[in-house]
Amino acid sequence: MTDLTHLTCPSCQAKNRIPAAKLGARPSCGVCKAQLMPDTPFELDEAQLNKHLKNDEVPLLVDFWAPWCGPCRMMAPQFADAAKQMSPKVRFAKLDTEQHQAVGSRYQIRGIPLIILFDHGREVARQPGAMDARSIVSWVSQHLKR
Repeated sequence: MTDLTHLTCPSCQAKNRIPAAKLGARPSCGVCKAQLMPDTPFELDEAQLNKHLKNDEVPLLVDFWAPWCGPCRMMAPQFADAAKQMSPKVRFAKLDTEQHQAVGSRYQIRGIPLIILFDHGREVARQPGAMDARSIVSWVSQHLKR
């Protein structure tokens, strides 16, 4: 029997089941055909974050940011570069805390940028402040130990 991994589509939010061995083969959503393991960060709102945390079996690294935040804008290309390096082991997403203020309260976000690593819906670790791609990759690898 094939091990199946559950993933929420970053585009249409449909729940997908993918053979674990096929995660690196750029699988697409069964509904909208979007890439399930994009090598670039995707945007989330609060409802989408909740769905990903409830359903996904691949680690998710979320960058909590705001458009007015200079360090957030400086870190964005570094975060995108780290996403390319870590796909398909980890999916990268961004959540605008200015548009979704309830998330900031829920996760007790006191400063941005802030990255939080989730695995199977649980917070594994968080790191405040801007980081370069190499540091992000190293930090995630240290906390996942896979």
